[in-house]
Amino acid sequence: MLWFQNTAKQLAKYSSSPLWKRLCAATTKIPVLTLFTKNPCPLCDEAKEVLEPYKNRFILQEVDITLPENSVWYDRYKYDIPVFHLNGQFLMKHQVDVEKFENQLAKLEFQNDESQ
Repeated sequence: MLWFQNTAKQLAKYSSSPLWKRLCAATTKIPVLTLFTKNPCPLCDEAKEVLEPYKNRFILQEVDITLPENSVWYDRYKYDIPVFHLNGQFLMKHQVDVEKFENQLAKLEFQNDESQ
């Protein structure tokens, strides 16, 4: 099992396939960055460009707050998008704080390495 976890972690880290990353996430504990957005959202598009260099280190999950099933998020974030949560915890809003993002991502990666 340990071999599989290490192999899956390496494949997920370097794979460009979002599907493969999602399949390996449970095993490798890749951080999940949730973007609360709507369409169109030019600020969200800019934020995703800023995050592009980090794309192999996390899984991006987008939540369209305008969908009926996301009304709770719409009520909470309608004036604040883009909003980001990292592993379910609020991280930042309006724009990407690169330093804060890097620090939190590194902390999660370190915790994951320690637990392996």
